[in-house]
Amino acid sequence: MALAFLLAILVGTLLLMLPLASATGQATPWLIAFFTAVSAVCVTGLVVVDTGSHWSFFGEATLMVLIQLGGFGMMTAATLLGLMVNRSLRLRTRLVAQVETHTVGLGDVSSVAKVVLIVTVIAELILTALLTFRLGWHYGMPWPEAAWSGLFHAISSFNNAGFALYADGLMGFASDAWILVPIMCAIVLGGIGFPVLHDMRQRWRDPHHWSLHTKLTLVGTGLLLGLGFFGVLLFEWSNPGTLGPMATGDKVLNAAFASVSARTAGFNAVDIGAMHHETWALHYFLMFIGGGSAGTAGGVKVGTFLILAMLVLAEIKGRNDSEAFGRRISSAAQRQAITVLVLGSSMVVLGTLFILRTTPLPTDEVIFEVISAFGTVGLSTGITAELPPAGQLMLTVLMFVGRVGTITLAATLALGHLRAAYRYPEEHPIVG
Repeated sequence: MALAFLLAILVGTLLLMLPLASATGQATPWLIAFFTAVSAVCVTGLVVVDTGSHWSFFGEATLMVLIQLGGFGMMTAATLLGLMVNRSLRLRTRLVAQVETHTVGLGDVSSVAKVVLIVTVIAELILTALLTFRLGWHYGMPWPEAAWSGLFHAISSFNNAGFALYADGLMGFASDAWILVPIMCAIVLGGIGFPVLHDMRQRWRDPHHWSLHTKLTLVGTGLLLGLGFFGVLLFEWSNPGTLGPMATGDKVLNAAFASVSARTAGFNAVDIGAMHHETWALHYFLMFIGGGSAGTAGGVKVGTFLILAMLVLAEIKGRNDSEAFGRRISSAAQRQAITVLVLGSSMVVLGTLFILRTTPLPTDEVIFEVISAFGTVGLSTGITAELPPAGQLMLTVLMFVGRVGTITLAATLALGHLRAAYRYPEEHPIVG
């Protein structure tokens, strides 16, 4: 899977370096092309040049294809292609696709891949239609331009990519619920995870029998969205640079949009750089957790966060088992969650230290940028283009690890259960 993503990045870089991909007709420097390709394939949205003005139609179309491939997942796309060519899949293909889609059984791989295709196509077509008509009728945009903008932002939204064709992101639509609300719905739908959508599709009449993963993801998503909404509303209510000048309804709308977008989507309808520092800190938390597993979102995932929360709660209560919704969470899942959290935190710390070493930028802005890259969010306080080449390359590493590393890690943990022929004597070191 890592090699598949690297191959897509390489091809994308070469295409974006072509003079045809630039609006000026000149070849784009390799670092800009490489950074943009990584950001697109890893569905992040961090950019070092303005997407709408720097890239030509060919360049924007290339970005759109890279975003779609990155959101699908390379092995999921290969599975869909294999199903189109041959109704049966080889065991190796099923095993690799099973890891990427986080399906429980090999028999579920084909059905989950089909859900990915169906949900993606339907959601993107509906959002494209809504955005196109709104841009055409209300804003008077020429219909071909409105259709292209609608399609590009629909794909970028559903895949939680955060790429926008406007220099200020979506700030020009900050008071337009007909634009922001559909985009929010697409972000949540794409970021909730395809295993959850598959489970809900199969048992939509019987929520009581949804899997524990589905219940944890839905509850965790609701709690985090609510926390982000009320936090942004509280911190930014009187901020003259963000929500302060807005009417009450617009404040509510933009607080909701900021909360949804912080969950790895990366769109901004207000100036992120003008937010208060406590709002940035809230974003650290939301961006690091991210969305659901095996979806278009990044981060360490909602399920990981809730598994750890249940583990902490069980320890506080003095219970041996960590439980949720009448089910016991396996010790293997708890160990995997701890490993993902520790490695994710380590990447953020190392990335922050590296960039701080190479630039005089403020620490809080660097932390924001690093977590945004690792969580494949794409929000920025405006320092991405100011970073030296070494700092930008570090962001590409973080974006790649954030999109692929956790999947590779999960595969290693899931397939690496080897039973030893012996066990050492147990001892309990002092903790805390």
